[in-house]
Amino acid sequence: MGNRLSKIATRTGDDGTTGLGDGRRVGKDDARIAAIGDVDELNSSIGVLLCEPMPSDVRSALTQIQNDLFDLGGELSIPGHSMIAESHLAQLDAWLEEYKLSPLKEFILQGGSRGAALAHVSRTICRRAERVIVALGRVDAAGVNEAPRRYVNRLSDLLFVLARVLNRADGGTDVLWAHGRS
Repeated sequence: MGNRLSKIATRTGDDGTTGLGDGRRVGKDDARIAAIGDVDELNSSIGVLLCEPMPSDVRSALTQIQNDLFDLGGELSIPGHSMIAESHLAQLDAWLEEYKLSPLKEFILQGGSRGAALAHVSRTICRRAERVIVALGRVDAAGVNEAPRRYVNRLSDLLFVLARVLNRADGGTDVLWAHGRS
């Protein structure tokens, strides 16, 4: 990192712009900045989730995901640059296969244990990040690789699975949607 963060308050963004990783300045309301911001928010929400008690394998996976999300944000900050690879997607797929859960016969509510509820919050932030990355790809197809979109799509699935895993680890079960209950 060198001295990149030697001064946090640079005041260069006071005019409503921010710097990309390639040195260009864009508006803080740019679609690319929105995508980077949603990925950053997702990473922060996973940081909050990691404050909860959980099995060590889940903690290890989430810690690796935080590092991957930092890479994903870096990739988004440099149009056309690639940091998320097939190996990142393969790891998500491996984690998805690792957790064998009973098939769902009902929709579940976002709750149960505190850890599971926080995993669901992270999942919804992840889905928003996915929507924003897809929108960015529509306006800047050359500057957005396919891997980030695929990564957040799979990650949201994994976060759903991990919410269920965390409910079980806490001794509980999924909270089922009671259709028609008033």
